[in-house]
Amino acid sequence: MARSPASWKGDIGWHARALCVGEDPELFFPLAETAAGTAPARAVCRRCPVLLDCRDWAVRHGETDGVWGATTASQRRALRRAVLDR
Repeated sequence: MARSPASWKGDIGWHARALCVGEDPELFFPLAETAAGTAPARAVCRRCPVLLDCRDWAVRHGETDGVWGATTASQRRALRRAVLDR
């Protein structure tokens, strides 16, 4: 499983300003990728000042699990496909 942003202790840059720091990592890795399962994590993301940085990082690095930048794994796959289809 990929590391959650909250586990990036000591990293410099946008990670340090992420609202998920200090949150329970389990919140961002729900058992089911459903609207109800991802809603709590996405609510944190939507308030986050680095949402776009996080989303971009997750898409570029192929994160296949969890909620990153208010996106689910399937949403990030669709974003990657859209970029590759250009």
